[in-house]
Amino acid sequence: MAAPEEPELSQAQTEKLLQFQDLTGLESMDQCRRTLEQHNWNIEAAVQDRLNEQEGVPSVFNPPPSRPLQVNTADHRVYSYIVSRPQPRGLLGWSYYLIMLPFRFTYYTLLDIFRFALRFIRPDPRGRVTDPVGDVVSFIHSFEEKYGRSHPVFYQGTYSQALNDAKRELRYLLVYLHGEDHQDTDEFCRSTLCTEEVVTFLNTRMLFWACSTSKPEGYRVSQALRENTYPFLAMIMLKDRKMTVVGRLEGLIQPEDLINQLTFIMDANQTHLMSERMEREERNQTQVLRQQQDEAYLASLRADQEKDRKKREEEEQIRQEEEKVRQTALAEERRRRTLEEEKERKSECLPPEPPADDPESVKIVFKLPNDTRVERRFLFGQSLTVIYDFLFSLKESPEKFQIVTNFPRRVLPCLPTEEQPNPPTLKEAGLSRSEVLFVQDLTDD
Repeated sequence: MAAPEEPELSQAQTEKLLQFQDLTGLESMDQCRRTLEQHNWNIEAAVQDRLNEQEGVPSVFNPPPSRPLQVNTADHRVYSYIVSRPQPRGLLGWSYYLIMLPFRFTYYTLLDIFRFALRFIRPDPRGRVTDPVGDVVSFIHSFEEKYGRSHPVFYQGTYSQALNDAKRELRYLLVYLHGEDHQDTDEFCRSTLCTEEVVTFLNTRMLFWACSTSKPEGYRVSQALRENTYPFLAMIMLKDRKMTVVGRLEGLIQPEDLINQLTFIMDANQTHLMSERMEREERNQTQVLRQQQDEAYLASLRADQEKDRKKREEEEQIRQEEEKVRQTALAEERRRRTLEEEKERKSECLPPEPPADDPESVKIVFKLPNDTRVERRFLFGQSLTVIYDFLFSLKESPEKFQIVTNFPRRVLPCLPTEEQPNPPTLKEAGLSRSEVLFVQDLTDD
């Protein structure tokens, strides 16, 4: 069965397809088309999504899971530093250790059994994260109530937000998981984490995120980082375009040792961070260059479109003017034919010219505006309208005119009006047997 053919692209879609391929450098035209179709042919959104994918940001059409941003923890090159608890010294120390060993073993064994059994009766409430920001803020408040306000600046947001900010700013992120029930937690917080040198070091060199494992947000992070003991610290950074754990510090560590270990981890991974910064700067410059090229292309496209628009407007204006001239010529031709037909009709309706020896005849000489003279006889009893119709039927006469006597000068009422619907006869108009009348052109008026 043959695969269905894809619909043909319009000219605008073809231009966007070629432009998107030029901006992104993709060789596959099918992939370019699929990407643009996913973004409804919005080239700006498609290019931005493609650049995000190159930076490691998931595409908007591959939404990330609801879990926090995944961190690579399977790298065997992760630096791990574990501080073991001091061994008992002397006869008294060993004696106390051996005496307490059965009680300690029994206590922790029963506690583990109780917790294991409790999971079947009531699921761990920490498994459902409903307010991650509230978990972090609540831990910060309880930490300050117990250890004071002299501490590193806690990141007041979720673990995912801290990872995203560290990735965006290309900074180290130090994660601290606070085990409230562990015997070394209090000493670490008071003697190490809240010391002035550690506070200064952490505040100036990295982002610091912390939460208690008794909180759902802290518990979820502990499941992701898989700590072995407390206190637990994990150094995370952007490496090979992924947020990666590059160092793990576990156990009760002293301030100077903590600073030294963190410095060692940072120095060992500085080249990776510098490489990421240079690569991102290069991508940013490439994106800026492509954006400038895109803007220049769009500006050129708009200029061409404006030029085409003006050309179309000029052509349309010329067409309208030509159409107007043509319509005027047609109207003039119709008017001329109508006038000729009307002249012919008036000529056919004229009464016959009376003979010269008729005692009721009137000889009238008409002087036309073009200085030509026309002579014809009429009857005294005929209306002045007959004179007007005779002159109107002549080819030499103007379209509109009036008939004027010479002396005394007066306009003959040849056409009917509201005051005089029936024009007078030649006799009533006071004409003699021989008259000279002037035809005055009224066409311009």
